[in-house]
Amino acid sequence: MVPWTRITLGVLTALGGVTALAGGATLVWGSLSVSRVEWATPPETMLVGSPFTSYLIPGLLLALVIGGTQITAAAMLLRRARGAALATAVAGYGLLIWIFVQMIVIPFSPLQAIYFAWGAAEVGLLLVALGLFRRPAADTAERWTTASR
Repeated sequence: MVPWTRITLGVLTALGGVTALAGGATLVWGSLSVSRVEWATPPETMLVGSPFTSYLIPGLLLALVIGGTQITAAAMLLRRARGAALATAVAGYGLLIWIFVQMIVIPFSPLQAIYFAWGAAEVGLLLVALGLFRRPAADTAERWTTASR
């Protein structure tokens, strides 16, 4: 992996992980709080029609699953661990799936658009880092065009 892509992916996943951990912890704290703190959690009316009655389970999932995979991917990228690309793919696609499900279950929020773009950037940059968008060598391009005749 080219150093600038590895570092950029490491920073993206680290920041994504920190914000997921913080967001999840805030949801859990807000749902367990005796006197509900208005700024800490969205109104529970947003959960109407969802399988949840409070933000406890979604907060735990956000912190542990999304935050955990993002932080794990960041650590593996920055340490140049062997499975870093796979961990990054899991983290990026996990974030995209989280946002897709969120958009189905709760009303739209601008944060959903931001984190969807974030997950798409992680996956897209990973594909670039893996060389998916490299131009083929001249002899490879020639073989493809002659083979299709």
